[in-house]
Amino acid sequence: MQMWSSEETRNKAATLAPVARALAAGGPAVRVRVETDSDSGPADLQLDGTAYATAEEAGAALKAAWPAAGRPGTVRIAGVGRFVLTEAPQDKKAGRLGGRICLVTGAAQGFGEGIARELALAGGILVIADLNLPLAQAVARSLNDQYGAGTALAVGVDVGSELSVAEMVTETVLAFGGIDLLVSNAGVLRAGGLEDMTLDTFEFVTRINYTAFFLVTKYGSRPMKLQARFDPAYTADIVQVNSKSGLEGSNRNFAYAGGKFGGIGLVQSFAKELVTDRVKVNAVCPGNYYEGPLWSDPEKGLFVQYLRAGKVPGAQSVDDVYRFYIDKVPMKRGCSPRDVTRAILYCAEQAYETGQAIPVTGGQNMLK
Repeated sequence: MQMWSSEETRNKAATLAPVARALAAGGPAVRVRVETDSDSGPADLQLDGTAYATAEEAGAALKAAWPAAGRPGTVRIAGVGRFVLTEAPQDKKAGRLGGRICLVTGAAQGFGEGIARELALAGGILVIADLNLPLAQAVARSLNDQYGAGTALAVGVDVGSELSVAEMVTETVLAFGGIDLLVSNAGVLRAGGLEDMTLDTFEFVTRINYTAFFLVTKYGSRPMKLQARFDPAYTADIVQVNSKSGLEGSNRNFAYAGGKFGGIGLVQSFAKELVTDRVKVNAVCPGNYYEGPLWSDPEKGLFVQYLRAGKVPGAQSVDDVYRFYIDKVPMKRGCSPRDVTRAILYCAEQAYETGQAIPVTGGQNMLK
């Protein structure tokens, strides 16, 4: 744990990291690790950060001092910190993501973990952000073992807390220098009809599935906008993992569906606001991940719950319930993290789509 002289200094360092990354002009493969000013090792470029009142002024000065040719390996901004510039390994740069820094919320299990693993396979550098930090750390260790040290970092976050989301972004930027792909995946499901649902439950579901997307986008887009300001070639992506319930109402599941419908409204609105900063905002709308723990857990999964509750007429076993739901899908299977990640990669790779909601439902939901 690094000890910063003040929170103001730490925030200034987090603001300047995307600037340094932009000036390095190496695209998404460049990473910037920020150390405290007390870690005063050698530096190729020195700047007196105490001479500038704001991070924006220091950023402009850094741009003016940046060498016209070559890239400094280290930059020391006195009074702020030491910025260490490196490049992602060649195998990362060769992947579809080209070493992009990818932050995935709710990435310690389920869809989020599956998405993070697929993004790492595609050459991404992953931030595994989750309320369950020990589980997130286990996923990060697994990815580092599989793809090499520095592939993944675990960060604890409560996406319903503004302070926690802001800290998640700061930790990410101090570790890597920016965010290129932000996947807002964390969500909760609390079903219930009008007579069953309490206000506390409704507001909890709304805070995690709707309000959290606002918070993640507000703070996550800041380093993206900074990098775009100093690098005219830079682009970034925000993708909300929405749901088929964001495209069609869900019986006795209105809190979840309402938040997801609202999420698509946010996607479209954020897309219009951030397009001038070259940040695309899209949503992917998965069908049910029947093979995941939410549905298939042998004790708490929805298949077991629905069997016990008699929700599926005539069902005598979990397999009967499974077949009932699978038969609703034209492609006769559940949606997988790989299916969702392919849609996320499409969002990141295409250059002319923003504000879209892409169904990934095996034909169960189609755009109208």
